Amino acid sequence: MLYYGIVFLVLALLAGVFGFVALSGTLALVAKILLFVFLAMFIVSVITGRRRGPSV
Repeated sequence: MLYYGIVFLVLALLAGVFGFVALSGTLALVAKILLFVFLAMFIVSVITGRRRGPSV
């Protein structure tokens, strides 16, 4: 998930450099959504991972 977020961010930057403004905005939006989803899933996994008791 993080990989795809970074890929879309790089594609958005390249599209912006080459003048494809609409495509750049769309790719940046997709990258932002993917990165927020990744962060939410990471935070949930950290919280649920700490609630487990010690493994014996």
